[in-house]
Amino acid sequence: MFKILDRYIIRKFLGTYIFAIILLLAIVIVFDINEKLDAFVKAPLRATIVDYFVNFLPYFANQFSPLFTFIAVIFFTSKLAGNSEFIAMFSTGMSFRRLMRPYLVSAAVIAAATFVLSAYIIPPANARRINYTNTYVKNKRVDYGANIMLMVAPGEIAYMASYDNISKTGRRFMLDKFDENKRLVSRLSAQTIQWDTLYTWRLNEYVRRDFTGNREIITRGHSRDTSIAFEPRDFLISEVDHEKMTTPELNEYISRQRERGVANIQSFEVERERRLAMTAAAFILTIIGMTLSVKKVKGGMGLNIGIGLVLSFSYILFMTITQTFAISGLTSAFVAMWIPNIIYSIIAVILYRRAAM
Repeated sequence: MFKILDRYIIRKFLGTYIFAIILLLAIVIVFDINEKLDAFVKAPLRATIVDYFVNFLPYFANQFSPLFTFIAVIFFTSKLAGNSEFIAMFSTGMSFRRLMRPYLVSAAVIAAATFVLSAYIIPPANARRINYTNTYVKNKRVDYGANIMLMVAPGEIAYMASYDNISKTGRRFMLDKFDENKRLVSRLSAQTIQWDTLYTWRLNEYVRRDFTGNREIITRGHSRDTSIAFEPRDFLISEVDHEKMTTPELNEYISRQRERGVANIQSFEVERERRLAMTAAAFILTIIGMTLSVKKVKGGMGLNIGIGLVLSFSYILFMTITQTFAISGLTSAFVAMWIPNIIYSIIAVILYRRAAM
């Protein structure tokens, strides 16, 4: 059961959090319009509003949710401390641990919202936003690949000299199948291969060679449809593809690409770990912000807000740096995304113990 005090703090916390988001998003809109004005002028107004801004604003707010959380905690807690409200609470015998309860409840609400948004809601919205920017701002789609090789299934290796995603056509295709002793049992080659639908490809001017013992059986044809367990998105990977996948889709994609021996999936692994780490950050930064600002200081609210901004921006910067290490292969995605949380958790524990004394 929540008491009046709990509801009061939760209302203040979440209200300040939402206010901070609205305020900073208003500033972001102004700068974004100024930066992309040429694209917004030539694009249809409805597409700009519905496909871009409606999807961009939740994405931006969720990306910087730790910053908004920290600012909200520092701001309203410093205000309560400045009004000597915490002195009144502690004078009734309330413990510091009991005071943390409504803060952690509010952090849980933010963490749950952050997780649901990043895992299920924002990725489909990102697909529409990225499609808009590719069309009207700057095209970052990867529509061409060369010397493509991947394992489509255990014992099956596919190769294409080139692939054009605009025409959905690959050239000089080859599919080799090996038995459990790693001996070649068949080779399917084609001058061109064309993507049709899910795992369905059309082979043109194909030749199939089956090897049984010392015999070779050759089958030729002009055109045929066949099912091969890969699709263009498995080898044409752009720098923002991971933002368009829900967490279940990310898990499935990473698992499938690992089985195929694809190497460039670090950004997808980082994105998956980042979503979980950002969820945990709500609790860590709430504790740090609360313990920093619960006591009245001579510097007033401005000093607490300044310290809070430095810590929150350093957290985001730290996570960005470690993310770069993971993408470059210097460390695993799990280690890179959770190192900032581990370090700031230690800071949170130290600050909590000092504030509770």
